[in-house]
Amino acid sequence: MKHSAVRWWHGTTIYQVYPRSFADSNGDGVGDLRGIIDRLDHLVGLGVETLWVSPFFSGPGRDVGYDITDYRGVAPEYGTLADAEELIEEAHRRGLKVLFDLVLNHTSDEHPWFIESRASRTNPRADWYIWRDGRGPGGKRPPNNWRCFLETSSAWQWDKTREQWFLATFLPFQPDLNWRHPEVHAEMLDAHRFWLDRGVDGFRLDIFGSIMKDAEFRSNPFRPRIGGGAIAELWRRDHTLNTPENVELARSLRKVCDEYSPERVLLGEVFGPAKVLRSYLGNDDGLQLVFLFDFLTFRYEADWVRDRIAEFEREFPAPMQPCYVVENHDRSRSIDRLGGDVTKARVLAMLLCSLRGTITLYQGQEIGTANTPIPLRDAIDPIPAMFFPWLPEWVARRLTERVNRDEVRTPMQWDARAHAGFCPDDVKPWLPLPAMSRERNVAAQTGQPDSLLELYRGLLALRRSTPALRDGALTMCDGMPRGVVAFTRHADAEGSVTVVLNLGARDAVVDVPGHAVVLATDDRVVVVSGAVRLVANSGAILAPVT
Repeated sequence: MKHSAVRWWHGTTIYQVYPRSFADSNGDGVGDLRGIIDRLDHLVGLGVETLWVSPFFSGPGRDVGYDITDYRGVAPEYGTLADAEELIEEAHRRGLKVLFDLVLNHTSDEHPWFIESRASRTNPRADWYIWRDGRGPGGKRPPNNWRCFLETSSAWQWDKTREQWFLATFLPFQPDLNWRHPEVHAEMLDAHRFWLDRGVDGFRLDIFGSIMKDAEFRSNPFRPRIGGGAIAELWRRDHTLNTPENVELARSLRKVCDEYSPERVLLGEVFGPAKVLRSYLGNDDGLQLVFLFDFLTFRYEADWVRDRIAEFEREFPAPMQPCYVVENHDRSRSIDRLGGDVTKARVLAMLLCSLRGTITLYQGQEIGTANTPIPLRDAIDPIPAMFFPWLPEWVARRLTERVNRDEVRTPMQWDARAHAGFCPDDVKPWLPLPAMSRERNVAAQTGQPDSLLELYRGLLALRRSTPALRDGALTMCDGMPRGVVAFTRHADAEGSVTVVLNLGARDAVVDVPGHAVVLATDDRVVVVSGAVRLVANSGAILAPVT
C-alpha cells in the first residue's frame, strides 16, 4: 500500500439501514428517508459511526430497491431528493459518515435506457446493455452456458422484439449494463458524482465482482460443486466473476472519488477467496474495503473462528482493513444461526466488536432480531415465485436459506406497541413483525444492564475510546484451552488489551497475569490469582493493571 495514514474508515462501525423497514414517518406502512432521519439518534446512542443506506432510488420495486430506473431519483414511497439531502446533512451534523448503495451491474427492465435499447438493434442505446445472438436453429439457444447468480437458470433472457438474448446476471427483469460502452461508463461515473456532489462519504457497491464479464463471451469451465452459498454450481465462474477488467473498474471508480477527496470510500460486495478479494484494493488505488462474507455462514466453533481471523490478518495486513459482517439483508439473522441462544449472541458481539478492521451491523442485530417465518406463497421477495413455484416449501427451504429474503427484512422493533413503533398501530406494515417484537425491542432493552443492546453500546464505546481496539494490531494467542479463542490488540505506546472468548460448552480457565476484566459478556467471568475463569459461552476484554 502507498501510505500508512489512519483514515476515518479504519476501525469504523458501519450500520446498515434497510430503508423500507427502518421507520415509517408518514403512516403508510413503508419505511422512508424521513423515518431514518427521525431515528438517527439511535445510531449515535448505539455508538456506530457510519450509516449505510440500502437503495431508495426510483424504480418499480420488484426487487425492492435493487431494480432502478433513475440513479438520481428517489422512489416516491421513500420521499424526495430533498429528503435524501437532508438525511446526509443531519447525519453529518451528528458526526456520522454516510454511504449510499449503488447498483452498478444492472438496471430495471423498465429503465428508459433499456426500453430504448430493446426497441431495435440500431437505436442510439442499442449497445448500452449486453445483447447476443443465440446458438442453434433460429438462435433460440442461449449464447453460452453462463448462469444467473443463484445458479438456478441461464443468465440469458430471450427478447422477441430484437430476436436476441440479453444478459441478466441476477434476476430476469434486471438486464446487465454494458460497461464497455463509453457512454454507459461515463453515465454511471456521473451517477457517482451526483451523490458525491451532495456530500455522501462513499458507496457500498452491489455485486461489484460481476460487472465486467469476459469480452469474448467464452463459456465457463465445467466443475460440479455443492455449497458456498449457492444451491449448486455446475460451472466455475472464471469468465463472469472477478475478471481482471473488473479489478480495473475498481480503479476507475476510485479516481472519481479521489476527484473530491481521498476521504471518500468505496466498499465492494465481492465474492471469492481472500486473495482475490484483496486484489480489488490494488496499491491503494482501488476499493478501500471489501466485505468478508465468511461470517455470514459462520460456525460457532473456536477452530473455525481462529482460522478465519488468521487468514484475514494474513491477507489484509495493515494498513489494509478487513471488513467483517455477520448479518445483512440477504442472509439469515445471526441469532437464528446460533439456535436462538442469546448467550452465544453476546459472545459473537464481543468477537465482532474487538476484531481489527471495519465492522458492519445490520439493523436489529443489536437487539437480537430473529428471522420472521413467512410462507413462500406470501413472499414479496421475487426469488420464491420465480425459482421455486413448483417445489414444496419444506424442500425449497432445505435447498437454500435465501429462498425468501423477506424473513430478514422485517420492520425494526422500536417498542412494545402493536407494530413495534415502526408505523402507527392502525396501519398494516409492509411485512409482518417478528413474534418476539413485544419483548425484544429497543425500548425494552434500553437501560437493562444484561441486555444485548446495552452490551453492544458498551462494546462500541470501548472500541471508540481504546486506541488498541480501534486501530491497533492483532496477534493471535496460542496454547488456549479447547473451545477458546484469544488475541491481543496493541497500539504501541498507547497500550494493549486481550480478548478471550470461550465458545465451548464447558468452563475454561486462561492465564492472564497482571490483567483485569474491562468488559465481560457474563458477570460470572472473573480474574482470580492471575487467571480468568470463563463460564461456557462467555467472553471478556482484559487490560493490564496499572
